[in-house]
Amino acid sequence: MRISCIQMNMKLANVDYNFAHAQNLIREAVANEQPDVVVLPETWNIGFFPKDNLTALCDNNGERTKQELGSLAKELNINIVAGSVGNRRENKIYNTAFVFDREGLCIAEYDKIHLFTPLGEHNYFSWGNHISTFKLDGVICGIVICYDIRFPELARTLALQGTDVVFAVAQWPSVRITHINVLAEARAIENQMFFAFTNSCGTAGEIKYGGNSALINPWGKVLVRAGLQEEIITAELDLSIIADIRSSINVFRDRQPTTYKLD
Repeated sequence: MRISCIQMNMKLANVDYNFAHAQNLIREAVANEQPDVVVLPETWNIGFFPKDNLTALCDNNGERTKQELGSLAKELNINIVAGSVGNRRENKIYNTAFVFDREGLCIAEYDKIHLFTPLGEHNYFSWGNHISTFKLDGVICGIVICYDIRFPELARTLALQGTDVVFAVAQWPSVRITHINVLAEARAIENQMFFAFTNSCGTAGEIKYGGNSALINPWGKVLVRAGLQEEIITAELDLSIIADIRSSINVFRDRQPTTYKLD
């Protein structure tokens, strides 16, 4: 599986610009990198996150995202993990990820479970309550959004459901970029899976985002890492190594779940 992560610099609260820019970057990635999957960062449609006029800025039940990115996926014959978008649904706002297959079908939706309370995300967005796995070209995949990666139970649950590739989409600030680099590598190692971390870059309000998007293999080896600017990174994932890793160090067999208490 060949994956391109689009480290996008979006404009806060400028939805039309961000939709056009995201689509241009996807076209660029497909033309230059020939990936099987392209990935966008967190809340690329609005930025993270405009407090003024938030309801009006958000997508309505993913309608625009599904129409524009679903159509693009079908046109380009590409799988799109459309990061996440600010999404209005049933009079609530969610931080929602959408995934499209090569036919342009929306095959997965995921609402961010762990909202970032230090910045008050929970005051504006509603909590997600389900995990999401899906297949891209026959490969079992999962998705987490930004702060989710600090909660190892979520990644482990995805692993126990047979996930081989996790897409971690984020708006992770530069001040804590060391954290996400370590956490993404740790999640890949402890769950013996590939991690495709796609971050944003640039500045929104007073927050500077840290880039450093990366594709990481189950040994924790960074296959490719982005810098601080807008960039498209690509790597080929050799999925055949997963079976050998999981058989040589079988952490799933050696788990003792009856001993753990995670309430």
